[in-house]
Amino acid sequence: MSDDNDGPQQTRATGETVLRYHLCWKHRDLDGVMALYHPQIQYHDFFQNRVLGLSELREYVGSSMPRESDEALEHSDRIRLDGNTAFIQYQMTLRGGEGLVSFHSSEAITVRDGLIWRVNEYASLVREQVASASIGGIRAATSRLGLSPRQLSFMADDLQQYFQRQQAYLDPGLDLQRVAKECGYSRNQISYLLNQVLGQSFYRYVNQARLQHLLAALEKAAPPVRVDELAFTAGFNSLSAFYKCFREHTGLSPKAYAKEISLRARAQDSL
Repeated sequence: MSDDNDGPQQTRATGETVLRYHLCWKHRDLDGVMALYHPQIQYHDFFQNRVLGLSELREYVGSSMPRESDEALEHSDRIRLDGNTAFIQYQMTLRGGEGLVSFHSSEAITVRDGLIWRVNEYASLVREQVASASIGGIRAATSRLGLSPRQLSFMADDLQQYFQRQQAYLDPGLDLQRVAKECGYSRNQISYLLNQVLGQSFYRYVNQARLQHLLAALEKAAPPVRVDELAFTAGFNSLSAFYKCFREHTGLSPKAYAKEISLRARAQDSL
């Protein structure tokens, strides 16, 4: 009889521990979360293929926990229990440099001695549309490459700052490997961020930066303007790629765009 009763009792105890754990996350109680970890906790982040111990988890949890008023963590399913193991699914919404980003996460949590002894975590970005003038629109992706949600937002900011400050796009031979190395991330992480989160290929992202540089130069250039020369100076190594990028962005040919600039300048001079 005692063995038959141990199962349900253990399941209830597991459920109580995991519910407290989830509520501490939801209420942004970092100390409460840490208090529920077993001293021998093994936290498996399967996408990054790493295991974190207790000494590493405070920083990891702190970087992933919702903080702002519009950030949230909500269950997407009930807690499912099986003896000393619980399975939870939730959606986390965090604010980063590009606005609100939502993640779907699932965890298998093993409880020992009333504390969380093991966590197997899986997470993936989900499509999210945010109605805010400061946000570019929809950010879609399928998985996380070894980064917490907040780190992924920081990575987008790091990439933008790198292009603005270093102007590496002026090098026509710039490649993804170099960008990743100089930004401090892996090649796969930068590729994932561009393709899945920002919805652009690496070369499209780079050419957009080159085009912005060229447009700024066009505004300052004195006639006669040699747009092809400006394109090569900006880092384009193909005129066909430049013309395609230019027309997609402005809706005009470079010659027509330069003419518009000249007409605007004349109109201002006549005032």
